Amino acid sequence: MDSSASPLSHPFDNAIRLTGSNGHYQGQTTAPYANMVGPFGGVLAGVMLKAVLQHPQCQGEPVALTVNFLAPVADGDFTVDAKAVRTNRSTQHWYVELSQQGQVALTATAVFATRRETWSAPQTPYPGAPRSESVPAMPKVPGLPGFFANYDLRLVRGGIAPMPQAEARLPHCSDTLLWARDNPPRPLDFPALAALSDIFFPRLFVRRQGPALIGTVSMNIIFHADANTLARQGEQYLLGEARAHRFYNGYFDQSAELWSSDGELLVTTNQVVYYKE
Repeated sequence: MDSSASPLSHPFDNAIRLTGSNGHYQGQTTAPYANMVGPFGGVLAGVMLKAVLQHPQCQGEPVALTVNFLAPVADGDFTVDAKAVRTNRSTQHWYVELSQQGQVALTATAVFATRRETWSAPQTPYPGAPRSESVPAMPKVPGLPGFFANYDLRLVRGGIAPMPQAEARLPHCSDTLLWARDNPPRPLDFPALAALSDIFFPRLFVRRQGPALIGTVSMNIIFHADANTLARQGEQYLLGEARAHRFYNGYFDQSAELWSSDGELLVTTNQVVYYKE
């Protein structure tokens, strides 16, 4: 862990902590966010976004983030380089690289914007769910990666065996509906929202009710909220819904939405995931 990290910091803040300046930063992986291979992809997305947010040239707020996973990230030190590629009147485009031992492991592009008040309206309907406090917290399941301990997950439907199902699981279905927030609770911000966009079990695990060798290749996140919206959310649970559209010859997609506790759409996200029999 970075020696400048406060022992009172939230584990997520320690995991995305970056030192350095002017777009060239240093970070370290942290044990609490370990995944099956390397760190949890969501926390790496948070790192890439944090590199832009703390850059002195950053303008506006995140609108889109795409992270490409080129190679596994090993435990230990890494460097992150963030560059503003172009700044327009209302948008700013960024390119970010995460490297270890001179080799690039992740790349990302980000679009930031200064939002102006316009006509706005919802389109995708809120899925609805039993209140978060009425849904039991996900029990500790042996064999799950360590990062799950940093999230309070409450499954409405779409878990994996041997996890108890809150609702009967439909055959041949990859859908999941759940409540989620950081554990311990933490006020929502853009890096945490980026990480929560990756909180869902891989759709292949849900469809086949068993593990497989998988790895995210590319993850895209569209932010439908500004900082004021996230501030209103605070430490409350988010409602997330995820599904796949097709599993085909070693790759599948995963699309999801995250909603505020009062039914406001915050994020839509899509992934391409590699799998091997």
